Amino acid sequence: MLCDDCHKNEATIHITQISPEGKIEKNLCEECAARYGDFPQPDAKNFTVNDFLKGIFGKPPKAEPAVEPMSGLVCPNCGMTFEDFAHTGKIGCSVCYDTFREQLTPLLKRIHGASVHSGKIPRRTGGVLVDRREVDILKGRLQDAVKAEEYEKAAEYRDQIRALEKKIAASEKARKEADEHVGQ
Repeated sequence: MLCDDCHKNEATIHITQISPEGKIEKNLCEECAARYGDFPQPDAKNFTVNDFLKGIFGKPPKAEPAVEPMSGLVCPNCGMTFEDFAHTGKIGCSVCYDTFREQLTPLLKRIHGASVHSGKIPRRTGGVLVDRREVDILKGRLQDAVKAEEYEKAAEYRDQIRALEKKIAASEKARKEADEHVGQ
């Protein structure tokens, strides 16, 4: 496969960029890929996942201000420092997330698009949870619509939120009544 930019060299690097406008995929040769940013030149035999993570975590994005690691900051639970994380690309324990929150938040936002994990909802137990998540999403859209002064859309979102909240309340009431009935 030829490089999407120069159409001369063999494409060896695949880039997927996800943005609000959509997903863009490019197949590039090493020369053209170097113009898109600081990519490590992988040696096929010696390039590891840790090398990849070091490339991501080791350099802050050019548009964001660099967050200097605090040299004295150590996780009270496992003793890991932020420098250890930067070298390995691995967190030591769950307490590290709280300890290094200031340094990790910009990285997580850059990599995942958010710093909060929403997870998946199991199909068999997810009815009310799915509705609650939808309410949260609609509330965010409602705020955005109000900020953009799109009041018709905001009213639609408001109505959808109210309908879902009524549905959630009815489901919870039915579940509570069923629990009481079983307990008698």
